[in-house]
Amino acid sequence: MIALALAITALAAVLAWRWWPRARPPVPAPAEPAGAALAAERQRIYQDLHDDLGAKLLSLIHRAPDAATADLARSALQDLRDVVSRTRGEPGSLLDSLGEIEGEARQRLEASGGLLLWEQEDGIADPRLDHAQALQLYRIVREAISNALRHAQARHVRIRVRQRGATLYLDVTDDGPGLAVEGGRGQGLAGMRQRAGELGGAIDWTAGSVGGTKVVLQFPLPR
Repeated sequence: MIALALAITALAAVLAWRWWPRARPPVPAPAEPAGAALAAERQRIYQDLHDDLGAKLLSLIHRAPDAATADLARSALQDLRDVVSRTRGEPGSLLDSLGEIEGEARQRLEASGGLLLWEQEDGIADPRLDHAQALQLYRIVREAISNALRHAQARHVRIRVRQRGATLYLDVTDDGPGLAVEGGRGQGLAGMRQRAGELGGAIDWTAGSVGGTKVVLQFPLPR
């Protein structure tokens, strides 16, 4: 667990470098254009950390003493890969992101001995997402699944995606004991609210129709 904590601390430093560049002390301007030099340096750092930290997290996944620890390491590894891959490539579309979210969610549930039920309506619009929008969407769903697996001890999770007008609705429902397990997750829930707000949307928690907890995210589709 100490090794995992150190790895996650290092990952947090990477995210701080990515999203709060002004927090770093100023550096002398390079000979080449500043934007190109900064991008090249970031890519080098990302790749080095991916190769080193990523290998350590992968080792922790395989050596974890229990499923919860393995899932925590797996989630941290995916966060690291998100930063590297989404900074290097072009932004994708909404349907591309939903497909990747489904694949990751299914893998996490199966690795934990659970089952994912994915319900996505036909005809959902497919606008382009920028890097920030894609990351916020990924991390909201990832946190919802983490809560279901680690806190609610869920075995089955349903993710449903619908569109009503220009608004996308995505809900995550588990088969855990219900809203009573929310205690102790305040910081994680606050982070999810913040991410939903950055998407221009909102998030809420209700009781599932057949038990468990339902996380409901809604946000306007990009134009």
